[in-house]
Amino acid sequence: MQRTVLKKLAGLICGAGVGLAGATINAQAIESCVASLKKQAISAGVKPEIAERMLSGATYDEKVIRFSTSQPEYKTEIWDYMAFLVDAERIKDGEKNLRKHKRTLSAIEKRYGVNRHVVLAVWGIESDYGQFRGDFYTPHALANLVCAGKRRQKYFRGELIKTLQIASRGDVPVRDFKGSWAGAFGQTQFMPSTYNSLAVDFDGDGRKDLVNSVPDALASTANFLKNAGWRDSRPWGYEVKVPKGYNGPSGRKKNASLSTWGKRGLTKVDGGRLSGKLEAALIRPAGANGPAFLVTRNFRALRSYNASTSYGLAIALLSELVSGGDPFKTPWPTDNPGLSRAQRLELQKLLNKNGFNVGAPDGKVGPATRAGIRKAEAKYGMPVSGRPSWNVYYALGGR
Repeated sequence: MQRTVLKKLAGLICGAGVGLAGATINAQAIESCVASLKKQAISAGVKPEIAERMLSGATYDEKVIRFSTSQPEYKTEIWDYMAFLVDAERIKDGEKNLRKHKRTLSAIEKRYGVNRHVVLAVWGIESDYGQFRGDFYTPHALANLVCAGKRRQKYFRGELIKTLQIASRGDVPVRDFKGSWAGAFGQTQFMPSTYNSLAVDFDGDGRKDLVNSVPDALASTANFLKNAGWRDSRPWGYEVKVPKGYNGPSGRKKNASLSTWGKRGLTKVDGGRLSGKLEAALIRPAGANGPAFLVTRNFRALRSYNASTSYGLAIALLSELVSGGDPFKTPWPTDNPGLSRAQRLELQKLLNKNGFNVGAPDGKVGPATRAGIRKAEAKYGMPVSGRPSWNVYYALGGR
C-alpha cells in the first residue's frame, strides 16, 4: 500500500516538473519518480530502449544534491580559484594542444571569428583538454536534481529529456554521457539545451559529438561564444592601473557589474595606450587593493559560459599564457596565496604523512581533505578554515 501511494505521489510530482525536496527522500520514492521520468521521455520522442538504459539504476546521490547548493566560483577566494585552474601544468598542456590542433583551431577561428587561444582555454578549464570530463553520469545526475533537488526541478527535467533525445538521435553513445553534477557534459561541458541549439558537426561525420570529437567540441565552443557576443576585433580586456580617486567602481564589491565607465586616468600595466573608442567596464574582483581590469563585451561573452567573474578571468589568463603572453602583474591582496593542483596533491600526501588521514591523494580538495586541514590548523595554532593554503603546507613540512 505504501509503495503504491509513493509511486502515485512521485508520478504526480515529477509530471508537474517538481521534485521531492519537500518529501522524505527514500529509495522507493526515487524509484517511482524515475519511472515517471522514463514515461515522460518516451512521450517526448525518446526511444524506449534508450530511456530504459539511461535511467535504470538511478538512485539518490547525496553528492549531486550537495553540489547543487554550493559552487566553488562563488565561495572560493579568487587567488585560490586561479591558482588551481591556471597552473604550470595546464599552461604546458595548452601549449602542446595548441600545436597538435593548430589546423583545426585555425579553421575554427576563421569560420567563427573567435580567438583560437580563447577557445583552447575554455577547453582547458572545462575538461583539462579532454582528460577529465566529470564524475557524474548525466542522466542520473539530472534525475536526482528533478526527484530530490531543492530548486529548478522543471528546468532540470527539461535538460534530462533533451539528454535522452541527444542519445536517441545517435549523436553521442549512451555510455559516454559523463559530466558535471548539473548535467553539463562533453569536452567543453555543454548543457543539453545548449547542445541542441549551438553544437555543430565540424568534422563532417554527420554527428554532433562533443564527447569524442575534438573538432566538434572546439567549434561548438566558438559558436557559443560568437552567439554570446564575441567579436574578433576586440580583446577580452586589459589589466590596468587605477589612479587614486578614480570615479568608477569603489572596490567594495569583489565583482563589479559590467556597466560602462570612463577611461580617463586609466593606463595599461604594460604602459600601452588605451583606445578611445573602446567600450569597456572596470572590474576589481579582489577589491580596491587587488588587480584591476578594463574588460570589453568579449569578456561578457566569456562570462556567459559560466556566470562568474573568476571563471571569466581564468579563461582570459589561460588564453594569454598559452599564446606566450604575460601573467597578471598586480599581485592578489594576500600573503597566503593559493596552491596549484600539484601542490594540492603534495599537501594531501603531507597530511597523510603527519597522521591526518585524508584518503588516497588525488589533488582534489573534498570534504575529507578539508577535515584533515582543519585538524592540522588546530594542531599548529592556526585559524581553522579547512583551506588548502601555503601556511598549512609549510607547517606540514612542505617545501
